[in-house]
Amino acid sequence: MNPIYIDQIEILKRYKPIDNSTHKGIQGHALLIGGSYGKIGAVCLSSKAALKTGCGLVTAFIPKCGYEIVQIFIPEVMVLTDVQEKFISNITFDIVPQSIGIGPGIGQENATQNALHEFFKTNKTPLVIDADALNILSQNKFWLSLLPPKTILTPHPKELERLIGKWDSEDEKFEKTIAFSKKYQLIIVMKGAPTHIIDGDAVYENTTGNAALATAGTGDVLTGMITSLLAQSYEPINAAMLGVYLHGLTADIALPETAYQSFIASDVIANIGNAYLSLENKD
Repeated sequence: MNPIYIDQIEILKRYKPIDNSTHKGIQGHALLIGGSYGKIGAVCLSSKAALKTGCGLVTAFIPKCGYEIVQIFIPEVMVLTDVQEKFISNITFDIVPQSIGIGPGIGQENATQNALHEFFKTNKTPLVIDADALNILSQNKFWLSLLPPKTILTPHPKELERLIGKWDSEDEKFEKTIAFSKKYQLIIVMKGAPTHIIDGDAVYENTTGNAALATAGTGDVLTGMITSLLAQSYEPINAAMLGVYLHGLTADIALPETAYQSFIASDVIANIGNAYLSLENKD
């Protein structure tokens, strides 16, 4: 395996600076679907990260119990609610997003699983899948064929194992992930230290990030960041690469002030702007 390293040189080949004449209507609209009773925070983090990563509009689709939470936590985000109070049961909306991120905090209620299946059967919008949406997929692997080509999956190691099965070595893990990616035409963001991205036979290894990212909610933030980049018309592999690179870079930038122990997921969001500035000030 000879990975392509995701460093600043590689990212600058793909990074698209903002056009001075742009406006929110052409900066992309991202939809984040997730949340359940006690886990609305996951969607708050994803939605705020999506806005801070640069898309013009963000809508969160959540169960009713999260309405006031999201509106208060991040007033810039629009909110749609399910008919159910505590979980998602029917994914319907009348907006036209350019990308969708689904899974953070969504839970595994039977009604939620059914709603996810119905959504996958009809959705053609570029998609990022994370968290319990991945766990539901792992229990219903025949749904994988319903996903649009180049859908991005963002599993941590245990979620990856549920999708591809156990492995006995690092080499076997990569072999099985590559085979899985090729079979279903999916991009797999293998979260870890370091994070790798698998797109068929192509393997990319991220060069940013540190142990500070090993804290609750950072995966939800990454989902929002990649979904935002998809909404801004980045190709899926470029959205995955730039999202992972910037996500890790926030921890590298913040570490001198936060230390490993005090860094939390909100610190990723707080430093997305600084990560972008490091690209703009590349000289």
